[in-house]
Amino acid sequence: MGRVEALFTAPADGEPMRAHETVDVVDGGIRGDRYLLGTGHYAPFDVCEVTFVASEGLEFVRDEYDIDLSDGRHRRNVVTRDVDLRALLETTFRVGDAVFRGTRPRPPCAHVGRVAGEEGVARALKEGRGGICADVVDPGSVTVGDDVAVVEAAPRDVGRDIAARLRETRE
Repeated sequence: MGRVEALFTAPADGEPMRAHETVDVVDGGIRGDRYLLGTGHYAPFDVCEVTFVASEGLEFVRDEYDIDLSDGRHRRNVVTRDVDLRALLETTFRVGDAVFRGTRPRPPCAHVGRVAGEEGVARALKEGRGGICADVVDPGSVTVGDDVAVVEAAPRDVGRDIAARLRETRE
């Protein structure tokens, strides 16, 4: 389906994101990341255990808005390549040794722009480029270059497929 292009964590709100080759995913998030530690900007009220963003969206932001966020200023943990992140919502998916469940979109906010230190970041990340949130289902390690693969499709998608097949057999 796609792969991991970059990995980031930050120990606390407003701290620069740190790039990693490998991260340890544990129950509740990524070891050493601000939201697992309870030190994120929105903790404890609006926490994503792990955040994902598409590299293609970041490239669009760079090309269209002249804002390069490749250093982690996008404030997301996992940067993917060739992955339709919206398709991972409500699905169970594997990345490296870890398994996740896509929970909701992660739209950008003004805080991202303030921390990035650049005007227009939140606006540039809108329209689905802000990424998604995911919960940890099974802990494990994730490494740059690991594949992203669906383990279990979204229940609503499965239901629609079954209904479509039933309609076809009646016709």
